Amino acid sequence: MSTDNPDTEPKDVLEGEIILPEKVREHVKGSFEGQQSRVRKRFWPTVRKALRHIPFMEDVVAAYYCAMDSATPFRVRAALVGALAYFVMPIDAIPDVLTFVGFADDASVLLAVLALVGPHIKDTHKEQARTALQDHDET
Repeated sequence: MSTDNPDTEPKDVLEGEIILPEKVREHVKGSFEGQQSRVRKRFWPTVRKALRHIPFMEDVVAAYYCAMDSATPFRVRAALVGALAYFVMPIDAIPDVLTFVGFADDASVLLAVLALVGPHIKDTHKEQARTALQDHDET
């Protein structure tokens, strides 16, 4: 939408942003909330299994905290939840039960998303991750 009068343009729309019809937006939000719930439920058991296989697990846990933070932009949360959902899925391209290679596909997806949204992962998310992993080491 281009007009000569900037006062007539909607204030809540960013340039280049795709605007979804309301019903599609509601569906996407509902799907996101379902995925977020599944990630919450399966994340920590999967982390325990993958801890020795993924060397950047602290970044993965920080991404989890970023994805669950309501202050994180929705697009970033959606990308992180998608990658984390793939990480926690019991069935994926390479089964996680295969030693050494099982988490390779998960690691690749996580690394790609971390590279894209890394600036949104704040120091507080990283501190939460360090604390959570230290608590895990102590148990």
